[in-house]
Amino acid sequence: MTSEQEQIAMLTQKVKEQAEIIDYLTRKLFGKKAEQIDPDQLSLLDEDDGVFTEPEQTGEENQTDQVQSTKKRKKTRKEVLSADLPVRKTIVDVETKQCPHGHCLVSVGTKFVRQELHFRPAQLFVEEVYAKTYKCEKCEVIGGLAKMIQARAPKPLIPHSLGSASLITEIIHQKFEQGVPLYRQLKDWRRLGVSLTETTLSNWIIKTSELVKPVYNLIRKSLMAQDYLQGDETPIQVLREPGKKATSKSYMWVARSTQKALVQAVLYAYGDTRSGAFAQNLYRGFTGVLQCDGYAGYNYLEDSVVRVGCFAHVRRKFYDAANINGKIKMSQPLKLLDEMFALERKWQHHSPRSRKRSRKKQLRKLLRKFWRWIDQADELPKSRLGKAIIYAQNQRMALNRILDHGEFDFSNNAAERNMKSLVIGRKNWLFSTSQAGAEATAIWMTLIESAKASGNNPQDYIRYLLENMPQLPEFARESELMAYLPWNFIGNSQLNTAAA
Repeated sequence: MTSEQEQIAMLTQKVKEQAEIIDYLTRKLFGKKAEQIDPDQLSLLDEDDGVFTEPEQTGEENQTDQVQSTKKRKKTRKEVLSADLPVRKTIVDVETKQCPHGHCLVSVGTKFVRQELHFRPAQLFVEEVYAKTYKCEKCEVIGGLAKMIQARAPKPLIPHSLGSASLITEIIHQKFEQGVPLYRQLKDWRRLGVSLTETTLSNWIIKTSELVKPVYNLIRKSLMAQDYLQGDETPIQVLREPGKKATSKSYMWVARSTQKALVQAVLYAYGDTRSGAFAQNLYRGFTGVLQCDGYAGYNYLEDSVVRVGCFAHVRRKFYDAANINGKIKMSQPLKLLDEMFALERKWQHHSPRSRKRSRKKQLRKLLRKFWRWIDQADELPKSRLGKAIIYAQNQRMALNRILDHGEFDFSNNAAERNMKSLVIGRKNWLFSTSQAGAEATAIWMTLIESAKASGNNPQDYIRYLLENMPQLPEFARESELMAYLPWNFIGNSQLNTAAA
């Protein structure tokens, strides 16, 4: 091959790689988000293993199926009302209490007609706090000086501020649960009768996050005491970071307990870097199993941390590559991965011991086929398929650990769902202005998602924290803070009183 031919081949390959990137980015922006495959478009294996697995059918069976299907009723969706909703009864009376003959009517009861759900718009009110003052008249007579005693008002949430627990709870709920940016909230507050500024709302969020940070730290401590965690990370943008451009990337990390853990906790942590040093600091003190993606920063963790791979991340790499290349041989690892996920869905309610047995008996065979295909594949490393293969190869040891442990999940999708809650909000509010704002985001997302994971209403929980934590001593002991953890929220009489 001449030098010109080599250059043409190199440029052709470069154009192909760039076309893959353009196609991938276009799909990310405008394509479907669900990772689904049309079985009619791809032959999932080189040979069809299921050709003779179904019994032969005649026209009579098809006709019977059609007749039966027409008799099926449509499923109707029934709205479910919470038992905690207040009920107001409306009695409709007759216009006149006389029959057509002029005789008086006697009530014999009421008949239920229908049920309607009503909405009461939000409203603001101003609370003016006064402290009563008393004097002792006898002391004044005896000593000539009246003894004055004044009631002690509760400490304010934020000194010299209009922000109350209920108001700031709603602002936090709107931003971090509903994904409503602060500038859009201003219009709603103005409509309700108060003109606030974005700076004011931002300061309230940051100042109250500092108040509840001891609970955040205690959640982290409780989480790191567990022996099996799942982790993930995603980029965020922080405009004002020392020594960094406004367009540079920072990261939000998430670590959470598994869904079968006794204590359900989710921790978000802001880092101005994705370096391994931050991962090492985040998981300092943790001893056990961490299920995460193949990011190299996790390699810096202590030797006491054993990494387990996530098959969902592997599948996503091959899915993205398949959508760009459309190659028939690409479908084989994807089909094998889908078969593995189908088996795991069947075993999800099995005991760890039973699932370990099933994995060694059935999953091992599929995994061997998968690695055989990976080892025999011949793809350019810079193509999307080549990158997917390299990713899987680098994760082989971490992925294979799943076979020897029935207690490990097949993927860390639970952590990804928590990260998705942040990503949805990020699409609306785009960035954090300062590091303090990013840290406040991590704190509030931790409390909100931990409350959800513990089966609590995040709004009730946050309002309780903001109403009661200002009354704690400045340096509260850990034993005093335990009652404020999200998994201790239910069953505490103080919390129920506060929610009422």
